[in-house]
Amino acid sequence: MADPTPDGAAPGRDSVAELVARHAEYWQRNLRYLAILIAVWFVVSYGFGIVLAGTLDQVRIPGTGFPLGFWFAQQGAIYVFVVLIFVYVWLMNRLDKEFDVDEEADA
Repeated sequence: MADPTPDGAAPGRDSVAELVARHAEYWQRNLRYLAILIAVWFVVSYGFGIVLAGTLDQVRIPGTGFPLGFWFAQQGAIYVFVVLIFVYVWLMNRLDKEFDVDEEADA
C-alpha cells in the first residue's frame, strides 16, 4: 500500500481541501460569467430598448425603415438573449473541460 501524503490523502489524489478550493473557484467563475452576461442583456434590453430608444430611433435600419430603438425593443433584445445563451453554453463547456467535469470525461 502506498504511503499517504501528509494531509492523509492517497498519492495522486486531490485532498479534500484542494477539491473544496477547486469547487469554489469553479462556481466563482460560473457566477462571474453569469453576472457579465446578465449585465450585457440588461444593457441591451433596458438600456437600448427603453432608456436610449428615443436617441436610437433617429437611426433607421437600412432596407426596412424601422427605427433602431423600436427594433431593439421588439426584436433585438430577444436576438441578443439567444446569442447570450449560446455564449454561456460555450463558456461553460470550456470551464467544465478546464476543471475536468465535462460530460465527455464520463463516457
